[in-house]
Amino acid sequence: MHFRELLDLPFALIQARITTLAALLGGAVLVASVVAVAGTVLAALLTGNSDSGTFWGALLVGLLCAWALRFFVRGVTVPIGLSVVYRRPSTGRDALRRLSAHAGPLFGHQMMYTLIGLGVLLVGTPLLFTVPPAVIWLAWLRGRRFTVVPVLFDQPATYVVAARRAKLLAGGTEWQLVGLWLFLRGLLLVLVVPMLALPQFIADFSGTHRWTVTVLIMTGALLIVAVGELVESATQVVTYVDRRCRREAWDIRVPAGGGR
Repeated sequence: MHFRELLDLPFALIQARITTLAALLGGAVLVASVVAVAGTVLAALLTGNSDSGTFWGALLVGLLCAWALRFFVRGVTVPIGLSVVYRRPSTGRDALRRLSAHAGPLFGHQMMYTLIGLGVLLVGTPLLFTVPPAVIWLAWLRGRRFTVVPVLFDQPATYVVAARRAKLLAGGTEWQLVGLWLFLRGLLLVLVVPMLALPQFIADFSGTHRWTVTVLIMTGALLIVAVGELVESATQVVTYVDRRCRREAWDIRVPAGGGR
């Protein structure tokens, strides 16, 4: 596929199962938002309702909820996307069942995904001029492992085996996948920018009610995380199909008795 097709087809994949995905993601965002707000309230109580304590409590709980939300969205979007590829019916319950069956390797992938990201950013961002190379390096690492999750669900394996398989599939197209990953980060940035103006917008008509602003910001941020991960996971499925077709002629069917 051309780069443009890798950007367009994920949305067609999502549209094919939009009702199921919306129900799963909507419920997940709701649960994550409730947990995040409850954690923030608890942090405020434990710190005597101090501004700094509430802020750091909200940040920590919000990051943990976002991490868990990404895990869930990946775990349901990829099997649903693969069901579209194979033209098989799939329900939300089926997706949850497959998530449960592959939770171990998926958790291992997400831990490594997080640790690699933190490691690269900690090494590459102390100085301003090292930020661009660090981002490109991170994009390269992400691109080489871009199809790990589809491999985990389509060809059940451990994380190590799936990562090796993903690197093999990515061979020769690493820079295309780097560009794809950077584009998805840019798309997420476009969604995040309006969040920066949300506190002032809310304050204009509701006053500076701290808890109102906090709840809306946390809910909005988690919704953006879910949508961003939905698009990225669908893109990973499309990329996985493209790479298997290019490297393994996956789209060519040999009729029975064709070797005679």
